[in-house]
Amino acid sequence: MSSSLPALVFLAFGVVAAALYAAFDTPLIAGPAFTVAGVGGALAVTLGPRWHRAQPRWAWRLLAVACVCFLTGALARPWAVEQDGPYALTADAATVPGYLFMLLGLAGLLRTRGRLPSHAVIDGLIVFIGAALCSVLLLAVPAGSITDRPALVSALAALYPIFDVILILLLVSLAFTTAVRRPSYLLLVASMSLLVVGDVLYAIIGVSGQLTGSRLLDLPFMLGFLLIGAAALHPSVVDLGQAARLPVQAWSWQRLLLIGPALAAPFVLTVFVSGRSTADRLVLGVGGAAMVVLLMMRAVSAVQGYAAAQRRYEHRATHDPLTGLPNRLMLAAEVRRLLTAGRPADAGVWVFFLDLDGFKLVNDSWGHHAGDQLIAQVAARLRAALPAAATVARVGGDEFVVVQLGSRAQAVALADRIIDCVHEPLRIRQVEAVITASVGIAGTQLDDGGGGDDPPVTADALLRDADTAMYQAKADGRGRWVMFDASMHERVRERVEIEQALRIALSEDDLRIAFQPIVDLESGSLIGAEALLRWEHPVRGNISPAVFIPIAEDTGLIGPIGRWVLDRSLRQLSQWRADGTVTADFWMSVNVSPRQLRDPGLIRALDDALDRHRVPASAVVLEITESVMIDPTSVTGQVLADLRQRGIRIVVDDFGTGFSALGYLRKHPVTGVKVDRAFVAGLGHSAKDEEIVRAVVAMSSALHLTVVAEGVETPLQQGVLAVLGVLFGQGRLWGEPVGPAEFARQWAGRPADPVDGPAVPAAGQVQGRGGNS
Repeated sequence: MSSSLPALVFLAFGVVAAALYAAFDTPLIAGPAFTVAGVGGALAVTLGPRWHRAQPRWAWRLLAVACVCFLTGALARPWAVEQDGPYALTADAATVPGYLFMLLGLAGLLRTRGRLPSHAVIDGLIVFIGAALCSVLLLAVPAGSITDRPALVSALAALYPIFDVILILLLVSLAFTTAVRRPSYLLLVASMSLLVVGDVLYAIIGVSGQLTGSRLLDLPFMLGFLLIGAAALHPSVVDLGQAARLPVQAWSWQRLLLIGPALAAPFVLTVFVSGRSTADRLVLGVGGAAMVVLLMMRAVSAVQGYAAAQRRYEHRATHDPLTGLPNRLMLAAEVRRLLTAGRPADAGVWVFFLDLDGFKLVNDSWGHHAGDQLIAQVAARLRAALPAAATVARVGGDEFVVVQLGSRAQAVALADRIIDCVHEPLRIRQVEAVITASVGIAGTQLDDGGGGDDPPVTADALLRDADTAMYQAKADGRGRWVMFDASMHERVRERVEIEQALRIALSEDDLRIAFQPIVDLESGSLIGAEALLRWEHPVRGNISPAVFIPIAEDTGLIGPIGRWVLDRSLRQLSQWRADGTVTADFWMSVNVSPRQLRDPGLIRALDDALDRHRVPASAVVLEITESVMIDPTSVTGQVLADLRQRGIRIVVDDFGTGFSALGYLRKHPVTGVKVDRAFVAGLGHSAKDEEIVRAVVAMSSALHLTVVAEGVETPLQQGVLAVLGVLFGQGRLWGEPVGPAEFARQWAGRPADPVDGPAVPAAGQVQGRGGNS
């Protein structure tokens, strides 16, 4: 149950019952109305927490038992006061245990908050002592001093105010340790407060020796039953059993409403006890002294709490919350300190800026929680592996910075240690993941152990230069370190210019697509083409995809560029199909990046392009990298499944260079593989390459996958591939990638080229092993 309607309905019926009880002083109406309220409250306290699965359940059971005890005592009291002997204590025999059960139940709710903060305990004790002084001196002592009735009756009359004081302490502690004050909390506090009011009213008449009075004295108890029942039925009852502490609190006006009267109690009571016994005055003096001590403790607690909060604030401001490492702010301060502090002449300040290669793939595939685990493990590993004198900081999502004093040789040794310790396998989601780090190094000392003055550099300049060198390390192949030099600034500037020019080229439609044929190895007939993105810069000339595609990946441009390539490729395929350049069996192969596959919008963009250009899904092949297959539970896996459901074929590009594994191919809906050109290049000369291709063909055949060989350049390679069982090939042997007009001119109506004898060696001529695999 999650609706507040049951609590509202219960309150509505309760208000009606209370109105009947107050308006009609007849046993036929008032008695049943009170009974209904009490029984209803006990049932609600029993059932409500069970429905809402509020914890701790045993605390609510004790409160339910307390309601039954209070109801029994209230109903029995009018009869009991008329009795003599033990029967006169019948109502008390039920009510006193009710208080015990109620106090234990409230203590159970408080227990869920763990150890109570000192400021809450002190504030609660101040209110407790003030209430205790008033209750003991004004109510308990006078009621217990009446001598014209049995001593046990007087003792019990004095006991009830003591119960109320303990109840006040528990309520105040609950208020001072509850940050979320929702309806159930407010209703529970109101219920307990009405219980205190009712007891105080009885205690006031008890001072004069009366044990019962007007029927309306029981109205607060009746309303208390209704409110605690509504508190148990409301969905927010679950909050009462959850730890949600308030921070250290100043004495706000809400607290002063409780603490102020308590502090004034000793002074006000002085007037009332001036003519009374020495014991009364002693109790008042001890209580006042205890309050003074508590006030001093509260002041000390406030100062300590403020100091602790200040330390926490400063730590949060200067440290990374995930790893506990210094953040960029503290790191910059440390670098500035090292630059200005005295150090040996042969020691420079070295800054190592490292970025985790492959982190985005782990984070996007396995989720942010796995990414956080990886970051935390790397942080712990760096702290353990690096010297104690080195400062390790986290300055970004997957970026760390290490700072150390030393010579150039020591800096190089430390860079190697960083690379090695990050490269060791990491345990993520019960799987071992291997990542690398690209490290950029910048320092004040350019010569190993060189003397002389250090260059006048700043902390910001060192961090910037190390960051620049890190990007150069990534460009050089990742998993390595690079020492900064001034020429790198020019390369960074060039990278920024390429990014800006690429954005302009995309917006102004200056990109183009070249098409390379894919042929049947046996007949030489055209069966497909791969669409390859090309960019002719107006000033720089032809810019290689190896240069601008990584920039597009890093800057997020790969998404719109990928959609543009898909749309233009399918548009061209539609035109070729319409004018007869290609047959109905011809397919268009388009590369998609891992980032595109992590975008659920890829499906919608592809559907729109297929509908707009009237191209069947079976004529489209999407080429993916092996890296996207490492996590079958990611968004990527769902996107691949959706693509296959539409009939689109999926081919693993550059197969054999990455995460090549039979398990990955079985778990993903791929339809084919493309053998990487590195293995094709050695065919006819390298037995090792031949065996690799043979194994790929055998595995693909078992999984019913098509095989396309990339980078075919010679008739000998074509022949070996055909003997090994590869059906399709792509490479310079059949033509370079060309524009759509040139592609149509070369291949429109072109008959199948027969394969000459020398291009296909006999079985015995292929490294001594022949036959299809």
